[in-house]
Amino acid sequence: MNASAGNTSVRYGRWRADHQAETNSTGAGLTRGPLGGGRFEAVGRRGRQREDGVGARRRRHRDVGFWLWFAVIVLYPVTMLLFKVRWRGQRHLPASGGVLVVANHVSYADPITFARFIWDSGRVFRFLAKDSLFTKKPLVGRIVRSARQIPVRRGTVDAGDSLRAAVAALNAGECVCIYPEGTVTRDPDWWPMLGKTGVARLALSVDLPVVPVAQWGPQFAVDVYHKKYSLLPRTQVSCLAGPPIDLSAYRDRPLTAELLREVTDLIMTCVREQLGEIRGETFLWQFWRLVTAAASGEAPAGNGAGGEGALALTEEAL
Repeated sequence: MNASAGNTSVRYGRWRADHQAETNSTGAGLTRGPLGGGRFEAVGRRGRQREDGVGARRRRHRDVGFWLWFAVIVLYPVTMLLFKVRWRGQRHLPASGGVLVVANHVSYADPITFARFIWDSGRVFRFLAKDSLFTKKPLVGRIVRSARQIPVRRGTVDAGDSLRAAVAALNAGECVCIYPEGTVTRDPDWWPMLGKTGVARLALSVDLPVVPVAQWGPQFAVDVYHKKYSLLPRTQVSCLAGPPIDLSAYRDRPLTAELLREVTDLIMTCVREQLGEIRGETFLWQFWRLVTAAASGEAPAGNGAGGEGALALTEEAL
């Protein structure tokens, strides 16, 4: 196996190299590890992660606060116990500065693997999350609130506060993560659904990178809507980040409903393309739409119980 940097000394620690190193387009070895996202790692003399064959130095996580460290210390071992992770495309996440990361949503378990992907990429995550996570579970709510995650109060006059908080975080150089679908996909083949236009409004509010990320695998461990759970043996989970989306043609234009829908569909198409690459499949041309039983007379195929159909039909901010 070739190391990802010239004469960098390579040592293997506790992690068994049970997957062969991949090779990028230049022939340099991809490296993965417990703090870099995988089953093995190439570590330099100072222990810095080498990723995607570019030998990039990843930032150390500093000054993130007690509660975020607490969440990482609790959840990181959980991801190691339950999942075999494969991270790709981390080079597309800038090492510093504001960045909006958009991802598909396949399982109630994927926020912790998505968070680990961001953490392993050297960034500190700030998620836009449903307000119910903050209010209906007191202990969890206290942790996520103290960890500076951003609540989304849908259908209220306070919904705009979430957007303003996200814009402020981006302008402050932070990494903001969002699920444009707003809920776990109900597409029967696990492709992304139609995104909410709030992601376009947020992306166009700042002139910063918008990075699409596709994730695949957590739904095979935790599938709430079909009541299927398989925690052991460990499930293979993949995350793939693509290059930043070029939105230059849409900036400085009036934020009409048509423009927001077009930009949202562009963003979700980029996410879907990354997912197609992970799966090695051709993605669907149209996005799945949730419909309520009242509107259609019956639930669509693949739409499990949960009563969230009405949420996906509304053009809410987030």
